[in-house]
Amino acid sequence: MQRIFSGIQPSGIPTLGNYLGAIRNWVKLQDDHECLWCVVDLHAITVFQNPAELTQQSREMAAVLLACGVDPVKHTLFLQSNVRAHAQLAWIFNCVARLGWLNRMTQFKDKAGKDREAASVGLYAYPNLMAADIHAYHATRVPVGDDQRQHLELANDIAQKFNHDYGVEFFKNIEPVIMGPAARVMSLRDGTKKMSKSDPSDQSRINMNDDADAIALKIRRAKTDPEPLPSEAAGLAERPEARNLVGIYAALTDTDHAGVLAEHGGKGFGPFKQALADLVVEKLSPIAAETRRLLADPAGVDAILRDGAQRASAIADPIVAEAERLVGFLRA
Repeated sequence: MQRIFSGIQPSGIPTLGNYLGAIRNWVKLQDDHECLWCVVDLHAITVFQNPAELTQQSREMAAVLLACGVDPVKHTLFLQSNVRAHAQLAWIFNCVARLGWLNRMTQFKDKAGKDREAASVGLYAYPNLMAADIHAYHATRVPVGDDQRQHLELANDIAQKFNHDYGVEFFKNIEPVIMGPAARVMSLRDGTKKMSKSDPSDQSRINMNDDADAIALKIRRAKTDPEPLPSEAAGLAERPEARNLVGIYAALTDTDHAGVLAEHGGKGFGPFKQALADLVVEKLSPIAAETRRLLADPAGVDAILRDGAQRASAIADPIVAEAERLVGFLRA
């Protein structure tokens, strides 16, 4: 089986967008891949984090992943900071990657904004650590959104340069895995922006721990246009909010836009929003309940993460040790 690596930041409770765009697909990939699922707390501190909140959010993220169906027995769930190989290989990659490559990374420009000089070096070098996350396990497939494709291309460039510089075929080529009709879920307040945990408006997103009343209210308030739903998918082209809501419904029912519109096309948004709210509650309520159960036993969650870190280290440590040998590091 091919080995998959993917990570998610512990920057608050995941949203419906995280679930449909990533987490749910992780669970599906477990059937025919060897999977490493990582809570990437090293990436989180590229911007300042309150230490107590980071600890709590890391545990909460792990609990949500478990509640969604991540299997910590057949696969591996762990905290990035608990496997030292990530940081060790990232330094080597810092010395392999070129400044010009990092200067082209659009995500840094977006996140740093106008005050680029005030951004942390960690935020700038974030893609090198992401490359190390993957290559430390010789993973060959990574489920990502379109916004991460550029980082994967950089990870492959780093691997190729390392292999060329040291005359080896050591690091492998990585293939992005794009899955699902709702791989990019948008804000409920602006259909042109991605649903995000960091959006100042809680009304812009559905959180994985929202109760039924909160979910129903947010969907009722979701921005729409005055026209009824179209009968065909082509009618969604210039209607970002309608396309977003139809896409969420399609993802939750494992169908496509055309299938949703065959049932709901021609209707107003009122009845459709009610049907969508009922569907979201049906899918998320069991996950929220299981998350609460897991977090009632924090020691149990921590034990799962410790076991995962030990198993992840058993894979990564020999790979990174060989990379260090190839570089010429002397183990005295």
